[in-house]
Amino acid sequence: MNPLVLAAAALAGAFVGVAADRLSVRWPEHEPDYRRRRPDWRTLVVALVGAGFSAGLLLRWSEPRDLVILGIYGAALLVLLATDLDQRILPDLVTLPLIVVATAVLLLGWSPLLADLELGLASGIAAGIAAPVLLFGSDRLLGGQLGAGDLKLAISIGLMSGVSRLFAGVLVASMIFAVVLLALIAARRLGLKSPVPFGPVLILGAFVAVLLG
Repeated sequence: MNPLVLAAAALAGAFVGVAADRLSVRWPEHEPDYRRRRPDWRTLVVALVGAGFSAGLLLRWSEPRDLVILGIYGAALLVLLATDLDQRILPDLVTLPLIVVATAVLLLGWSPLLADLELGLASGIAAGIAAPVLLFGSDRLLGGQLGAGDLKLAISIGLMSGVSRLFAGVLVASMIFAVVLLALIAARRLGLKSPVPFGPVLILGAFVAVLLG
């Protein structure tokens, strides 16, 4: 892969990430007393994730249709990551259409992650059902703060990823997120009882699932 092409892809992904972050300070509607924030660490995080995903996409996939589908999927996930980091919201205006698109892609046999697998369709449907169910069950047992948006997002990620990729992606994302949380606690940016959104783990897991070999 030409390094200039990869650099251009990374730059484009970073641009989409910054745009998603700037959108999140305007939409969805904030509280009346909200003061619009300037670019900060959240902007950097979404931009870096966008850059890494965009470059990784070109390294991992080559078919134009796959790139279009996964590019749209990735852009939607970046918007959700930005809104979740900004105000802990995963808007229905993104999560619900994403379920429809993921279902259509799976049923049409266009899923880049599952189309070539013998049981790809079954894996996608199983993951789309099991992901929110297991997420809800574990949240109730652990007394977490899972939201309806997380469950809706889990459906589309399951449909797109399938069982094995979903498991591997969330596992890797959870380990990365745990390291970040420990660093923030050590730096006293978070307390042991601080609420932690689960959306970023799901979204990062979805990105990892797409880029897995």
